[in-house]
Amino acid sequence: MQISQNWRTKAQRYALVGEQCPHCSHYIFPPRDVCPNCEAEAKTVHQFSGKGEIFSFTTITDAPAGFEEQAPYVLAIVKLDEGPMLTAQLTDFDSEPEIGMRVEMVTRKLKAEGPQGMIVYGYKFRPAVVRN
Repeated sequence: MQISQNWRTKAQRYALVGEQCPHCSHYIFPPRDVCPNCEAEAKTVHQFSGKGEIFSFTTITDAPAGFEEQAPYVLAIVKLDEGPMLTAQLTDFDSEPEIGMRVEMVTRKLKAEGPQGMIVYGYKFRPAVVRN
């Protein structure tokens, strides 16, 4: 990943910033120029809560290039409370994740680009902390 590409995508990768369509109120992640629901222009910025639930998950044992040192790891489809679904690694689990389990977004190291290169951070999901 180039530094300029990292800079352009940091809001969505570090803070789950997407969009909400002003025409049909559909939530969009990652941000797009056109709403996938009604095909109208969608430019209204929306900060997602980062809370959701596990829709599906799998354990990756044969990791792609750049992620070999993390294998095995759990990759999930997370359905955000606002509706969009996204793919993310799961982290900080003491036991096996379950479909429907509540999770929350955290920022974690994804990978390092070479021994002296840029460290790339992004979102992962952990079990949701219940607050009283």
